[in-house]
Amino acid sequence: MQKTFNFDSFNLTLKELKSKEDLLDDDFEFTKLEIAEFLEKNLGKYGDPLEEIISSIDYAFSNEKGKGGFVLVLHNDDSIVGAVVINDTGMEGYIPEHVLVYIAVDKDCRGKGIGNNLLKETITRCDGDISLHVEYDNPARKLYEKVGFESKYAEMRYKS
Repeated sequence: MQKTFNFDSFNLTLKELKSKEDLLDDDFEFTKLEIAEFLEKNLGKYGDPLEEIISSIDYAFSNEKGKGGFVLVLHNDDSIVGAVVINDTGMEGYIPEHVLVYIAVDKDCRGKGIGNNLLKETITRCDGDISLHVEYDNPARKLYEKVGFESKYAEMRYKS
């Protein structure tokens, strides 16, 4: 599924990818690695290692029971301007059905409403609740709150 957006002088196309086969569409010019590298670069200090980003994309493309999701890529003819990775949890109620794993906009294109529109488009494509993890000092936190995300509790992790 594709959709066209116009921001300032940008004419952008939004492509939804639900499987690795979608990467082969004639109207789409980017690889999984290019999407992951875009996210790694533009998430900056709030991101994860490239291998983990690739794993989240693979999870989104999985058709195993309880897995899946989608990737959104906002692009012009020659470059990615924004990207989102949604992973499905296979649960509902006590755990949201979807996790917004990554969302990023090109550093040179920020402040034009692209991230806001990309986030709203993501929400409309999710059937069910969405969770996300955001660090307290991440400026994107304000955007998440603006569109309706609420802080429910602090996450704690134990690493073995």
